[in-house]
Amino acid sequence: MASPVKFAHVVLKTPRFEELKQWWLTVLEADVRHGNDFLAFISYDDEHHRMAIVNMPHLADQDAAHAGVEHFAYTMANIDDLFDHYTRLKDRHGIEPYWTINHGMTLSAYYRDPDGNQAEFQIDLCSLEEADEFMRGPLFAANPIGVDVDFDDLIERYGAGESFESITAYVPTGA
Repeated sequence: MASPVKFAHVVLKTPRFEELKQWWLTVLEADVRHGNDFLAFISYDDEHHRMAIVNMPHLADQDAAHAGVEHFAYTMANIDDLFDHYTRLKDRHGIEPYWTINHGMTLSAYYRDPDGNQAEFQIDLCSLEEADEFMRGPLFAANPIGVDVDFDDLIERYGAGESFESITAYVPTGA
């Protein structure tokens, strides 16, 4: 049986069409490839659309107590892009993550859109082989979620010349 070659897009339905569309355009630095009052196809790269947003004003709000998607994750090219993304959203748009964390194999910032959908923006901290080894190891087994970090502190330390390895080191809680 063949596996897919890529994940192409996700479609969100919302009663807050304009607000949700603007949020995702801002957060992804995307543009509308086609849109009208009912539907917007948006993308930030060479895919014709990475997301579609459907206007459904009759919908009720999501209930966090129901099963469903936990979050979408986007990988940034490098730490500078991740920190620039965080700073741009925070300083220019007032959009702040609700959680910043070092997962051991990624450094991540999590956001909620106006409908409560969650998006992770991350960088890989190691190779796929190193990530597999880490995930099979005792540190991950002891804490498969990771350790909270302060992006403002990391950005300040990185800007002052502290090394990538130092600011992204995985330090278990209590160590």
